[in-house]
Amino acid sequence: MNILSIQSHVAYGHVGNASAVFPMQRLGVEVWPIHTVQFSNHTGYGSWKGRVFDGPAIEELVDGIAERGVLERCDGVLSGYMGSADIGNAILGAVERVRALNPQALYCCDPVIGDVGRGVFVRPGIPEFMRDQALPAADIITPNQFELDYLSGLTTDSLNEVKRGVSTVQQFGPKAVLVTSVETRETPEDAVDMIAGEAGRFWRVRTPKLSLSVNGAGDAIAALFFVHYARSRSAPMALAEAAASVYGLLKRTEEAGSREILTIAAQDEFVSPTHRFTVEEV
Repeated sequence: MNILSIQSHVAYGHVGNASAVFPMQRLGVEVWPIHTVQFSNHTGYGSWKGRVFDGPAIEELVDGIAERGVLERCDGVLSGYMGSADIGNAILGAVERVRALNPQALYCCDPVIGDVGRGVFVRPGIPEFMRDQALPAADIITPNQFELDYLSGLTTDSLNEVKRGVSTVQQFGPKAVLVTSVETRETPEDAVDMIAGEAGRFWRVRTPKLSLSVNGAGDAIAALFFVHYARSRSAPMALAEAAASVYGLLKRTEEAGSREILTIAAQDEFVSPTHRFTVEEV
C-alpha cells in the first residue's frame, strides 16, 4: 500500500507527518510524505524556528512524484494541518490527480480546526475551507468532537447528538467518520470515547482517560484509522485497531512523563497493542 501524506512536520518531537508517517510505515505501508511546514518543534513550546510552505511548493512536489510515473500506484491521500487555503487547494488538487489515475484511491482528511478549551486555532478561512471544500472531497474524516460540532453546525452533548452530527457531515460526502476525544453526558468522568460511523451504523470504543496533554496524538489516530480502514473497508475494525494502538502509545507516554509522545519507543503498540477494548454498536 502506498499513501501520500501531506501535512506539517517537525524536526524535534512528533506532530503532523512526524507523528503519522512512522506508524503507517510500521504497519508495512510505503509513505510518500510532503510537508506543509518544516518547524524545529511544535508551536506549543511557545517558540520555534522554520518555514511555512505555500500551495505552489506542494504542487511542485506532486509534479515530481507524478514524473516518476507512480501516482497510479497511490492507494490514498492523507491530509492534516493545512496552514492556509492555498495549501488546501494544492492538497485537493493532488487528490484529484491521484483519483484520475486510480479511482479506487481514498482520501482521508483530518480536518484540523480547533479543540475544546482552545477554540479555533487555525488561520482565518481554514475552518470554512474544511467545511465547504475538503469535507465534500473526502472519503474519510477524523474530526475531534469540537470539529464535528463546527462541521455539522450542531452541538453534541449526548451520544444521539454525536450520531446526528456524524450523519449530517456524511451527507456532504465522507462515507466513514471517526470522531475522537468524545465526552458526552453518557461518558463516565474517568473515560473518553471514540465513535465511528459508516453506512448508517455507529460504533463506540471507550478507553480510560489518561492524565497527560501531548501534541500529535490526533495525527497518529488519523493515520492508523486510515490504514486499517483502507485495508479492511470496515469502520468498526479500523476503530478497534486504532483505539488499541493509540491508547497503548499514550499510556506508555504517560508512564514515562514525556512531553512528546513516544512514537519510537512505543512502536510495538502499532502492530501488537498491549490493551484491547470492546467495540460496541450504539
